[in-house]
Amino acid sequence: MTQDAARETAVLQASRPPGGADDFDARTWRAEVSARFSAAVAAIDAGESRFPLPGSGATAERFAALQAVAEEDLCLARLVEGHVDALAVLAELDGPPPVPGQRWGVWAAEPPGEGLSAARDPAGRWSVSGLKQYCSGAHSCTHALVTARTEEGRRLFAVALASDTSEPVEGTWQALGMAGSDTPDVRFRSAPADPVGDIEGYVNRPGFQHGGIGVAACWLGGAHAVARPLRAAVARGAGPHAEAHLGAVDIDLRAAGLLLSAAAAAIDADPMDRKGEARLHSLRVRGLVEAVCDRTLGHVGRSTGAGPLCHDQRHARNVADLTVYTRQHHAERSLAELGALVSGKEEG
Repeated sequence: MTQDAARETAVLQASRPPGGADDFDARTWRAEVSARFSAAVAAIDAGESRFPLPGSGATAERFAALQAVAEEDLCLARLVEGHVDALAVLAELDGPPPVPGQRWGVWAAEPPGEGLSAARDPAGRWSVSGLKQYCSGAHSCTHALVTARTEEGRRLFAVALASDTSEPVEGTWQALGMAGSDTPDVRFRSAPADPVGDIEGYVNRPGFQHGGIGVAACWLGGAHAVARPLRAAVARGAGPHAEAHLGAVDIDLRAAGLLLSAAAAAIDADPMDRKGEARLHSLRVRGLVEAVCDRTLGHVGRSTGAGPLCHDQRHARNVADLTVYTRQHHAERSLAELGALVSGKEEG
């Protein structure tokens, strides 16, 4: 644990409202996740934890590692996924090489609103200003990749986060689900920035689709975590209805895992997307995994009732976290895009 993370944890624990050690407090949970994020990045830097780059021949290992982190904690997975995705983006677009000890985020959401703009001074130095929404790890990341508008179009920039040029906007992350992911808005004020890639290079690169599948691997890990109380109930002899629910969950989780493995193999076989199929793979995997997560939440809730939600804090958090996290899927918009892509194609 870094000194800053330890200090934040101590301060927040001291300021917790009375009511017992298990009471939910978003600020404390944020600090705890931040400390574990720092430890996870240190393990990656030391080579103790491996997240091979997508397309490196070991993409399945990368997805499995992301899924494993998510089974432990979806909020931690959100931060770890952002860090390793940033490393992949920097490698793919020849960005500034990361330095051990840096904790990266990818803040590229573009919802309606103010957003970020980038400007270049007479000496050619870039800076970004404005408001960026959905900045996971805002209080614990040291660096971020951010998208910003330029006169030529949208572009990606690498920014070192400093209190005088970037500041999380308190009160802008009110979520209970994914509370620990620490995803508020961040206000930038002429923050020095290094361009990474060309105009629209962030979304046009093959790795953008590979990264989207990595997020789905996290969702799948969350679904496995949500299913634990159902497995435990069946093991205790909960009866045929619970067994039927578990059977349905098992089929879904197995099918999603197989499709994820097939996507990893396809990425390794064509890392530069010369066949033009990366978007198709991403839409299929994300669509199936999101549906599997939704059905798993339903099966577990219907079969176990309110008990685990009311008396198992870890399970209640898993349910809330997964519900929020999977809303990164674009629902019918993505399904419509998939339908348009497969229209007229031969089955296969």
